[in-house]
Amino acid sequence: MKTRHKRMMLIVLGLAGVALIVMLVMQALQSNINHFFSSSEVVAKKSPQDRTFRLGGLVEKGSVRRDDLLVHFRITDNIETVPVVYSGILPDLFREGEGVVAQGKMGADGVFAAEEVLAKHDETYMPPEVAKALEQAEQSKQNSNTSPAAAIPAAVSTDVPTPGASE
Repeated sequence: MKTRHKRMMLIVLGLAGVALIVMLVMQALQSNINHFFSSSEVVAKKSPQDRTFRLGGLVEKGSVRRDDLLVHFRITDNIETVPVVYSGILPDLFREGEGVVAQGKMGADGVFAAEEVLAKHDETYMPPEVAKALEQAEQSKQNSNTSPAAAIPAAVSTDVPTPGASE
């Protein structure tokens, strides 16, 4: 084999090795990505059933039930609600009606088994994913409830004055 052929073979093997390493790194990163879903998306079965993902929304008022370290609550985006079970100590800022992001897997029984629960860190902060999901849910709710009468702005009066009527 000529020197030129040996050099070409080393370059090809080197490129194949680099491509293999890049492929393995990309696969490892892809398997560690946790996607965010709102409760409406989870109810619509858009979330993975066999992988860990993040579920975000508001803790539904009146839904928190504690059994020692086992906590049952529901996360809502004001349209759909998903039951959640979490075993452990909740963050100090975890409250009903406040924003929360839970990471875990969806069970076959339709209950989200949270491995980690993150609560907002001050009164003005809401996780961007939760805020976006709530905004989208509110927009879709408004779009579904829109009627011709609702499309008229409130500042525009639809009353026509009656001739001869006194004010």
